Amino acid sequence: MKEFTKLTGLAVPLLRANVDTDAIIPKQFLKSIKRSGFGVNLFDEWRYKDAGFPGQDSASRQPNPDFVLNKPRYAGAQVLIAGENFGCGSSREHAVWALDDYGFRTVIAPGFADIFNNNSFKSGLLPVVLDKHIVEQLGEECEAVEGYSLAIDLQEQTVTTPSNEVFKFEVDEFRKHCLLNGFDDIELTLQQRFRIEEYEVKRRQSAPWLFNTSS
Repeated sequence: MKEFTKLTGLAVPLLRANVDTDAIIPKQFLKSIKRSGFGVNLFDEWRYKDAGFPGQDSASRQPNPDFVLNKPRYAGAQVLIAGENFGCGSSREHAVWALDDYGFRTVIAPGFADIFNNNSFKSGLLPVVLDKHIVEQLGEECEAVEGYSLAIDLQEQTVTTPSNEVFKFEVDEFRKHCLLNGFDDIELTLQQRFRIEEYEVKRRQSAPWLFNTSS
């Protein structure tokens, strides 16, 4: 998993409430279990005028010029400013994978659906919860100022605006530790590999019959 320490990235506003995981990555694109390749279909039904299907050449599609991600000023955005209850709906991990594959490293919102929030931390995407009025302020400033970037510091738990206004956010200490170090569940387990190996040796010695495969 990619580490998250500090980020200064272009922000893009999508202040719709209750954006569900089917809107983030529609169901027809869930056939792959790889974590890559989903970014091109992020917000597919809003991003394109024509219907999308897996394996389609995006260059031949009809982009919706009114959708925020298709506006040239937001190209390369890494910070998504979202509305309330972002990531609600089904529990698909692909929603987080699509955001990450597109290039987003963090989503700022007044609140997230629990499963989406959990999936985000497990995949290296930082979900930042701020007061609704602050999120609305950031969204309005982002729309008003081209090139609007936000600085996110996970260690200090701060979001800093271009005018140096600083907002603090809360994050679980264990999840913070994992993100700072890039530890997913497998990497956390591997931190204990020597103890696991030591246990296996002792277990084989104390109960050899469990390992007898001759019969």
